[in-house]
Amino acid sequence: MISSIWRTMRPNNWLKNVFVIAPLFVSGSITNYESVVSSTLVFIAFCLMSSAVYFLNDILDRDRDKIHPEKRTRPIAAGEIGLPVAVVMTVGLCSTSLALSIYVTPLVTGVLASYALVNVAYSLTLKHVVIADVFCIAIGFVFRVAAGAFAIGVQPTAWIIVATFLLSLFLALAKRRNELLVLGGDSTDHRPILDAYTPQFVDELISVVTPLTLITYLLYTLDPETTRRMNTDYLYTTGIFVVFGIFRYLYLVHRKNLGGSPTDIVVRDAPMIFAIVGWIAAFSIVVYLGG
Repeated sequence: MISSIWRTMRPNNWLKNVFVIAPLFVSGSITNYESVVSSTLVFIAFCLMSSAVYFLNDILDRDRDKIHPEKRTRPIAAGEIGLPVAVVMTVGLCSTSLALSIYVTPLVTGVLASYALVNVAYSLTLKHVVIADVFCIAIGFVFRVAAGAFAIGVQPTAWIIVATFLLSLFLALAKRRNELLVLGGDSTDHRPILDAYTPQFVDELISVVTPLTLITYLLYTLDPETTRRMNTDYLYTTGIFVVFGIFRYLYLVHRKNLGGSPTDIVVRDAPMIFAIVGWIAAFSIVVYLGG
């Protein structure tokens, strides 16, 4: 039972919550002990809340998951976890997450509660509304960044919010494309909203979001306010890793039919790891070591 509960919590997907840490890194506060502690606590809170959301989704989707080639092995769909236990875990994880966030600041609690409400709305209704479904996923990452900023007492900039939303939207669309290709004729049985999408339509949306994402990031690095706050004129040099990472992801999506799990790509694909580590190193050198 414990191993089944752990699997349903999806700790492998907690990597998505590193978006909470992003404001700590880009604001130059990573050397501040109190800020690091606050960010860590909010990261844990989001891990617990996201696990509560996974439990809720698995409860609601248990019948559809049974016909998915991979998701049918999930504990709730497979009958390893009973419905009463699943409900208790959902409520318990959610309550613990909110309690932990209050310790940091009520602002984070508000963001975390909003994140939970959006996910409940998504699970009940919005996942059946074309475009709104991927928007909900993207907004979830915006909540992570906003909470991370409030945790350390900084205001999230418009550039960071927009860039986060566009990047997350890009990843969500890539996931929809993968589902259409992997599930084939069974795609609408598993996720009815997929009937509103086609690979061609999703490709068109990706072709719009991709340049917007890249342009937003590059404009962010060239913005006078950003260069003043970062005390460097060379932040744009980090853009090469962002461009490479986006291009590599597009290659994996279109040529390798991947994209179903962004987390798996990030931790398993060597070129993607290079892009992420390279960006972190370049950003650190330019901002923290004075370029």
